[in-house]
Amino acid sequence: MVEPNTQLLKSIMIKKIKKFTSKHFPELSRNIYHKVNRIKYRGDEYYCPVCENSFRQFLTGPDDSRKNSKCPGCGSLERQRLLWLYLKNKLQIEKQNLSILNIAPDYAIQTRLKKLKNINYLSIDIDSDLAMEKHDLTNLSFANNLFDSILCYHVLEHVEDDKKAMRELLRVLKPKGWAILQTPIDKSLEKTFEDFTIRSPKEREKVFGQSDHVRIYGLDYIERLKSVGFIVTIDNYVSQLNNEEIHRCLIDKTEEIYFCIKP
Repeated sequence: MVEPNTQLLKSIMIKKIKKFTSKHFPELSRNIYHKVNRIKYRGDEYYCPVCENSFRQFLTGPDDSRKNSKCPGCGSLERQRLLWLYLKNKLQIEKQNLSILNIAPDYAIQTRLKKLKNINYLSIDIDSDLAMEKHDLTNLSFANNLFDSILCYHVLEHVEDDKKAMRELLRVLKPKGWAILQTPIDKSLEKTFEDFTIRSPKEREKVFGQSDHVRIYGLDYIERLKSVGFIVTIDNYVSQLNNEEIHRCLIDKTEEIYFCIKP
């Protein structure tokens, strides 16, 4: 039997090791975490199309408000699982030779895309340790017409000068190239709501729903994209999935894909 003091010391040491590994070896830490979870939560109730594993349950999302939403095996959320199905099944991404720029990457999609030998993949962010390079989305250092495709998934709501960011994305995209420029949309709003006098994280969380959001996009989001030069199609791809697939993969039925093309 382990003595209480020994048990406490053991617990403290484990926490310190986890903290050290997470800080200094983030990729290793994530890999270990997800490998352990694949065993711990193994089952047949749910399936993640991104990491292609089945689980008895999913985990609570990062904001602690959506239970059973995060894949234990790769960390994908509802929107990332929908994105992967769209990329794989509709865009046939595994069969095309593409250069892809991924803005503010998530672990799940990045891990999957980096494994594809037909994809020349690059991820960027202003400060995320997941990104391969550090870049400011409003002032990209890339040449014009460089990338075949761009993924910018739930990013623009964090950027104050979103029009400038959109113009930069258009600039580095090749003519006839495509971009998926996704963001939360409040369909009860005709026009996007933003107020740049709101500066504190606490007040932004209260007004915009998240401490690092700077606006709530409304139905005019498509017009904002078109105003910088994109041709935009709203693709309700989720309607092409059957109810069993939506339930088993835990996908948000309301998420629409904003598929944008550079003329």
